[in-house]
Amino acid sequence: MQVATAADIGNRIANLGPKPRVVASGNFATPMAAITSIDEQCAEYVLHILNAQGGLPDRPGVEYETCFVGPGMRASARLRYLPARLSMVPSLFSLTCIPNVVLLHTSLPREGRVSMGIEVNILPAAVEAVKRHGGLVVAQMNQQMPYTFGDAEIDINDIDLAFEIDQQLPSPTTPPSDEVAETIGERVAQRVSNGSTLQLGIGAVPDAVLRSLTTRHGLRIWSETFSDGVLALDRAGALDPDQMLTSSFMFGSAQFYEWVDHNPRIQMRRTEITNEPALIARNPLMTSVNTALEVDLFAQANASRVAGRIYSGFGGQTDFIVGALHSPGGQAIIALRSWHPRAAVSTIVPFINEPVTSFQATAIVTEQGTAPIWGYDDREQAAHLIDHAAHPDVRDELREEARALRLV
Repeated sequence: MQVATAADIGNRIANLGPKPRVVASGNFATPMAAITSIDEQCAEYVLHILNAQGGLPDRPGVEYETCFVGPGMRASARLRYLPARLSMVPSLFSLTCIPNVVLLHTSLPREGRVSMGIEVNILPAAVEAVKRHGGLVVAQMNQQMPYTFGDAEIDINDIDLAFEIDQQLPSPTTPPSDEVAETIGERVAQRVSNGSTLQLGIGAVPDAVLRSLTTRHGLRIWSETFSDGVLALDRAGALDPDQMLTSSFMFGSAQFYEWVDHNPRIQMRRTEITNEPALIARNPLMTSVNTALEVDLFAQANASRVAGRIYSGFGGQTDFIVGALHSPGGQAIIALRSWHPRAAVSTIVPFINEPVTSFQATAIVTEQGTAPIWGYDDREQAAHLIDHAAHPDVRDELREEARALRLV
């Protein structure tokens, strides 16, 4: 590992050739100092980040590329979206997205290693691919990056260039809870028994689910991500103290980062492990809770597109639905509001016009109730969705649409 300055690193990458592909840590671990240096030195480059947040360089010559769109790339005309399950994204680095540079946001060295801290995800596969093809691995080493274990640790000999910073990690803006989210959370929690293994996303509804589970005991975590809600479960004594908490990336409050730092109970694993359906299925009572933008009467869920434009992507939803359904006693739940408050439309629709993200969950849960899906025929599924999940204002309309679709 050669210690350099951010400016030196930008210059080295600019000399790699025209339009290098740069794969960088995503979510709330984006190495902005390193990216800024590259942007100052490279006229053109491809920037590949999962769930990119705001503040990225945005100008002609910068091409965005991702399999999961975050707010920092969502509205860009220069976005290249690659549809892929999260578990399959690492394989792209050996096929159509071979990286020239991998930018890591790491801890400071410790006994010859650094830790990728809160963001492992697809990065180990990217590092392996870039080394096979003679590219560069660059580490932005941050004094304030929590040190986590497992696949987060990387030998300093696998890093080509590094520079040090001392910057506080960003935290997500926590959406305010409301009565609807809390009701959904309580309904989902009623389906979770002691000893269950949990996978939940991030947002008001998943957070409400976790708040409703603090009286359980023996809970386990096998998830692609988790945040402050799991910390609250730990402090409430709801987690199994003898089980590791498995995740691939995370983000949260400053208090959460302090809890994560050097925590031996947290094992960070690469995406190919956390999102492998066969490994997910080995967890007892695997309970996957995801959300969607809309669900139709055929129990198909769209969590990816709005008005024909990509909003996010498949993410890990398909991986965990399949894994949970194959788990002994497992279940896959789609939890969402029955009504879009901003768009003033129902989230339960007759037929989804967008590409479908997933289908055939165990149950669909809204503040109106729980619609059981798995094990019922298509007409029963539609009736459950209308009677138990849809907003009362649209139920008659949905029944008419169901007749037209021959679901009545």
